[in-house]
Amino acid sequence: MFGTAAELYGIAGLPRRDEIHVALPGRAARLARVSDPAIVLHQLEHPLGAVAKVNGIAATEPRLTVSEIILRECRYAAVSVLDSALNRGLVTPECLTTIPALIRGRRGAVAARGYLAEADGRAQSPLETRSRLRCVDGGVPPDTLQLEVRDDDGYLLGIGDLGWRGRRLIAEADGRDAHGTPEAAYADRRRQNRLVNAGWTILRFTWQDTLHPTYIPHTVRAALHVRRS
Repeated sequence: MFGTAAELYGIAGLPRRDEIHVALPGRAARLARVSDPAIVLHQLEHPLGAVAKVNGIAATEPRLTVSEIILRECRYAAVSVLDSALNRGLVTPECLTTIPALIRGRRGAVAARGYLAEADGRAQSPLETRSRLRCVDGGVPPDTLQLEVRDDDGYLLGIGDLGWRGRRLIAEADGRDAHGTPEAAYADRRRQNRLVNAGWTILRFTWQDTLHPTYIPHTVRAALHVRRS
């Protein structure tokens, strides 16, 4: 049901599941009859303060939603959800600091606290989050996200998803939604040309690349080595 609430809020990062989870108080859940197999009923009642309205639909409020999700999901999905909620302004960094107390003693809480420490609202998509985590796991973490590159006159040449400033290296996460149209492809090429002419190396990664644990960090490490020599 928390995944369904996340979808209502527009929080990205969860694996796609063709089910709608609905929580109802005990008696209502027992009496309810649902013929659609895609709707899953849960016998659960939330306190009033834990429920918000999203487009007229009752859903668990964002902090509770992400708290429950990170207890249940693997690291990459959990951090992606946290990044998305932060990026959309549904939760704040200060709000996240209250979650450890909320989940204390729950199954999965130890791992979830680690996910909270890795959350970064500058990530604009789950693909960016996954690419960053691959770099972290491979020992080549970026030193910044959404790196602005400007010329000597202050003109913005481009913004890189992941940046290694000392080596003038940028890694771009090329998702289909943001980069899948011809117009986006033309804009990407012009931006890349400006950055390359300014002395930056540009790497580009796709969702498929994130499925291979070593590919992204290996490619980044090789580029960093070239820039060092």
